[in-house]
Amino acid sequence: MLNLEEFFPFPLDDFQIEAIKAINSGNSLVLTAPTGSGKTLIGEFAIHRGLSHGSRVFYTTPLKALSNQKFRDFANQFGESSVGLLTGDININRDAPILVMTTEIFRNMLYGEFDEFDDPLLNLESVILDECHYMNDPQRGTVWEETIIHCPTRTQIIALSATISNADQLQSWIEKVHGPTALVNSDKRPVPLEFNFCSAKGLHPLLNNKGNGIHPNCKIWRSPKGQKKRGKQGRITQPKSPTIAFVISKLAERNMLPGIYFIFSRRGCDKAVENIKDLSLVSYSEANLISQRLDIYLENNKEGIKDNSHCEALRRGIASHHAGLLPAWKELVEELFQKGLIKVVFATETLAAGINMPARTTIISSLSKRTEDGHRLLFSSEFLQMSGRAGRRGKDSQGYVVTLQTRFEGAKEASALAISKPTPLQSQFTPSYGMVLNLLQNYSLDKSKELIKRSFGSFLYLGESSAEKIILNNLDKDLAELKKSTSNFSWQDFDNYEKLKNRLKEERRLLKILEKQAAEKLSEEITNALPFIKDGSLISIKAPQINMKVVPALICKKIYDGKKIKSLLCLTIDNLFILIKPSYLVNIFPDLEVVDILNLQEPKMHFSGELVRGDNQSQIIVKRLLAVSEKNDLLTPQYDLTTEVLEQKRLIFNLETTINNHPAHRFGDTRRVKKYRKKIIEVEQEIISRTNILEDKENHNWRIFTDLIKILNHFGCLNDLELTEVGQSVSSIRSENELWVGLVLISGYLDDLDPPDLASIIQAICVDVRRPNLWCNFKPSLKVIDVFNELEGLRKLVLSKQNKFHIDTPIYLDIELTGIISEWARGKKWQDLIFNTSLDEGDVVRILRRSIDVLSQIQYCVGVSNKLKNKAKQALKAINRFPVSESDELIKVSDKSNPATKRVDDSS
Repeated sequence: MLNLEEFFPFPLDDFQIEAIKAINSGNSLVLTAPTGSGKTLIGEFAIHRGLSHGSRVFYTTPLKALSNQKFRDFANQFGESSVGLLTGDININRDAPILVMTTEIFRNMLYGEFDEFDDPLLNLESVILDECHYMNDPQRGTVWEETIIHCPTRTQIIALSATISNADQLQSWIEKVHGPTALVNSDKRPVPLEFNFCSAKGLHPLLNNKGNGIHPNCKIWRSPKGQKKRGKQGRITQPKSPTIAFVISKLAERNMLPGIYFIFSRRGCDKAVENIKDLSLVSYSEANLISQRLDIYLENNKEGIKDNSHCEALRRGIASHHAGLLPAWKELVEELFQKGLIKVVFATETLAAGINMPARTTIISSLSKRTEDGHRLLFSSEFLQMSGRAGRRGKDSQGYVVTLQTRFEGAKEASALAISKPTPLQSQFTPSYGMVLNLLQNYSLDKSKELIKRSFGSFLYLGESSAEKIILNNLDKDLAELKKSTSNFSWQDFDNYEKLKNRLKEERRLLKILEKQAAEKLSEEITNALPFIKDGSLISIKAPQINMKVVPALICKKIYDGKKIKSLLCLTIDNLFILIKPSYLVNIFPDLEVVDILNLQEPKMHFSGELVRGDNQSQIIVKRLLAVSEKNDLLTPQYDLTTEVLEQKRLIFNLETTINNHPAHRFGDTRRVKKYRKKIIEVEQEIISRTNILEDKENHNWRIFTDLIKILNHFGCLNDLELTEVGQSVSSIRSENELWVGLVLISGYLDDLDPPDLASIIQAICVDVRRPNLWCNFKPSLKVIDVFNELEGLRKLVLSKQNKFHIDTPIYLDIELTGIISEWARGKKWQDLIFNTSLDEGDVVRILRRSIDVLSQIQYCVGVSNKLKNKAKQALKAINRFPVSESDELIKVSDKSNPATKRVDDSS
């Protein structure tokens, strides 16, 4: 058992003691704690433990710069001979017991092929995955999952992460795919944070005493009265933001420096330095120390400074730090800041991503930022990551986080972020060409499928799917219950029944039309015959006053208007006198005997529709009418007796009989059945939809994997599931699109290029540059243009095949910056190079280093010609010089082995 006091002669926090116990047990470990709380100490303990056992320990980080920093720290702590470094093109002391590397390099090692006695994983006791929350990174998260899935079970995984909300899920997943794993969570900061808000009026506390809401004295900005909609000049009134000089002066007054001032743009950082060019934050002695270190830097890096403004600011204790600056300059800034000589660093958020640069205060200039998808508020994880840089353990008793009033965000948004919970880890796992080839090279298809389904995303899906399956089970039960209620007839019968009812409805509508047509024809005939009908003749009438019923009656009197019959006085079978229009007659009976009405006393009636009850005398006439109606049908209108109407009525009768005898008729009101059916359809559709979503999630990555297999077969990388020579070449490439880069390398198009032009083509096919208003004065050579034209055809072939399978892996081929690469390879001075492009120095370094990384891989591609391999070595040497190369004491490039994986075929 190691003596902790020997290595850590100071009191350890409870979470550190708990984590050390977990490591001593031999189990793997997930440790989550706030930034700056002392997680690295746990990694250091694992290193001491491994060394005491005579074993190796790997320390992986997500960033090359962070790996370099850890390498320097560990070399000082454990001795240079005990520490090695692998970061792409860099290979220092690779056989050392402590090996620092980027996570990608470790992933590549896990896929590598080794001699029996040359396996670097053979004596590996522990691998420390620093900044494990990088699993959330959309571009690089897959690497972390691959690393954990393929790490040998005999090796202890120690995952160090910033605070995440689902650490238990991460621990459970690692335990499932790797082995027993402990979880240690800590949300306690060794240096407590105080959140402040700065407006144009000054610096104020942001949170209340309990830290769970906005401070009562921290006023939320509102438009002045009378200007709620528009200002005096017609513009919307907006709050005033504090100036940078004002914020810095307030921090200096309260002894809250040094500070990191986060601004979300490179230009914003450099402009901020310019805005306070008259401000000095260091003492005379501090300025001298800065100047001494700066002089050494300038002596060693004569081309490593673009202009003197950065140097002047540095001497005043002020600097900027972003991806557009030279790496060497950024390292100088980091060194001076850690020594407390620089008081304010204006930095983009990348500084919060792992570089060890704690400050007393962090200032967050804006709570929103511009992204590819538009402007959005910061995520809680982004805010917490930047906030976590405040408070230096062992130096500060209190750390400070300052948010600023801006035109769009204020205290309300700041307080909400300050008390927000960290975001959960999400799986970013996506199969790639390299993953497919490396898995098929080492495993069967079934085993590959099993490994693909070990991803963190599949694990999270299982948790989600169990809940989803409960929902599906309940839906199945609901569906069975609904179907039980309608089980005694088929939906086909019901549909037939509904069709019959609809047809009956239509036939009835048609009957009304036929009756109307017959009635109109009959009415015309009656009108023509009416002048010749005698009083006392029998008729049938249908009038509104008698509810439109057909009623037998007789004509008592015709009332004329000139020669036209205006109305008829009739006596009904109900002993009612009624004055009606002639059109209300529906039948006449010329063959029946006329009733004698000579003695009938007619009432006086004045308007159409009038009704008068008859007397005893009229009742005698009615009795005669009743006697006739008993012997003759006086109720059926004449139009009902037409052939068409009679046939239609028979059809309707038959339909009604069929419907009444139908099995579905016993339900009566079919609306209830329709309601059941609608619900059944809704439930069935929901079951199908949920099942499809579940199957899609479950098989999403495997479907991509099998689609990639089809594409790789098409381009000759696979013969069914066996790797060809082309496939072996592609599998040794590390790139965003290994297939594209591999096909270009073995195409033969590059073999006759000189080294500078080769380097420029490599940049064009593997580096994506997204900067606004991009330009470059150096033009590509004619040979490069010819090769581009050839490669465009190949690119279209790969793109077409990817589109067919909906694969969106990028295929880079951009000629814009090829001139920069070739000119640099031909010996162009750095300052001349930068003068002729819109790119920042840091961008050019990144592009060249990425090109170096791919050039260094070419010699390990089986299918690449020896001619191209030799030219790649020459191109690599030509462009790997200061300020692109690392400092001499850090880099020692070896031509003997692949920095990522020392393969069996080294001699090739």
